[in-house]
Amino acid sequence: MSFIGIDLGTSFIKGAVLDLDTFRLRQIQRVPFPDPIPGLPALYREFDPGKVLQAVRSLLVALLQDACECEGVVMCSQMHGLVFTTPQGEPRSNLTNWQDQRVLMPHPSGKGTFFENMLQYINPEENCQLGNELRPGQPIGLLFWLAEQGLLPPGDMILASLPDFVLSNLCGTPAVTETTHAMSHGALNLETLDWHHSVLSNLGLAGLHWPAIQPHGTRVGMLKVDGRSIPCYTPVGDYQCALVGALLRHGELSLNISTGSQVSLLKPQVVFGDFQTRPFFDGRFLIGITHIPAGRSLNLLVRLLTELAEGQKVEIPDPWPYIIQAAAGVENNDLHVNLAFFNSSCGNHGEITNIREEELSVGHLFRAAFKNMADNYSASALRLSPEKEWSNLVFSGGLAQKIPVLREMILNKFQVGYRICPTSEDTLLGLLALALVFSGRLRNVAEATELLRKEFKD
Repeated sequence: MSFIGIDLGTSFIKGAVLDLDTFRLRQIQRVPFPDPIPGLPALYREFDPGKVLQAVRSLLVALLQDACECEGVVMCSQMHGLVFTTPQGEPRSNLTNWQDQRVLMPHPSGKGTFFENMLQYINPEENCQLGNELRPGQPIGLLFWLAEQGLLPPGDMILASLPDFVLSNLCGTPAVTETTHAMSHGALNLETLDWHHSVLSNLGLAGLHWPAIQPHGTRVGMLKVDGRSIPCYTPVGDYQCALVGALLRHGELSLNISTGSQVSLLKPQVVFGDFQTRPFFDGRFLIGITHIPAGRSLNLLVRLLTELAEGQKVEIPDPWPYIIQAAAGVENNDLHVNLAFFNSSCGNHGEITNIREEELSVGHLFRAAFKNMADNYSASALRLSPEKEWSNLVFSGGLAQKIPVLREMILNKFQVGYRICPTSEDTLLGLLALALVFSGRLRNVAEATELLRKEFKD
């Protein structure tokens, strides 16, 4: 038995044939995510939804050639995307994603931004119920921006997340959503797992057509391809899916380190605190700190160091082997780097300080950057659990697997054991685990996780 798994990422749309008999990923393919629509104002980020659909269809057709006995399609996606659709899944707006920041534009009242005005309608208790992570880029902010200017679409338009729109269109059924993507809208009440009706009412958004929230594993509709009808299941958030692919269990601290990074712990019930709370699978929840500086900030340092060479038309194919070797060769280092060059959970003012002549080198610079990352992960973990209720670290994400010296510095900080996600394709492995459950082979996601841990000899 096989399924098709699709991951709608920010840079790429990835897919694979998920073999439920051998537990392997076959025919992994990726295509670029369509470019944003050019010429829009600086804070806007919109995409042509038709181009996204075309890319997904092409990928599905290519994968189905190697999956003659395909029994279903599972999907995960970047979160915070929004498309207004008809009940038949036809788009009636462009796609906006998490990069859209127009809610930071000045409010017509002259008192702060749209985002700051929106927060005035939400009290601290409601903010906790929403997961304690309201920020620019979520659909709720865009919808408030539209409402304040009288630009909301007619009430019969469904507010669809990116993957819910894709499946709605492919299957010709009304868009529904699962809790992880309902959460990504910024409007889910975690105590009821329903839309937060009082918040929506206060923001003037109650009259919109919010999609029905379905449990994970619900069959959305049937994809008809070459005379075949293939079941499609509720898409899930890529954050949660990646942690399933990391085979996370209770008592483990997840460090997902890639373009951005997150520190996460599993909880058996909803918990609120000085952190974000998100729904997981099997009635469980995640507590976490997200938007911790990582690859995006490191790439800024790389860009600085390679600018002169590029200006002279000198190509540096891959600077990372040298960077990793140089950083590993540094022992004592007083140079200090704060990687918060962008808005992050660690601030928005980065710095390079305590510079001495003998330490102004690639090795010292990146050793200091890696130390800052390890310090940030330690501080974030203590925010999640001052009691340190973990016995093991789980590394996932490209940087965690690529940079041994970074892992060593983190482990020196935590002083516990660790393991590494068994594949760099953590979201696709997570989709395989979900397919094992949605197909009826296993009862729940925790059971699928344990089966795969044994398969990969954890």
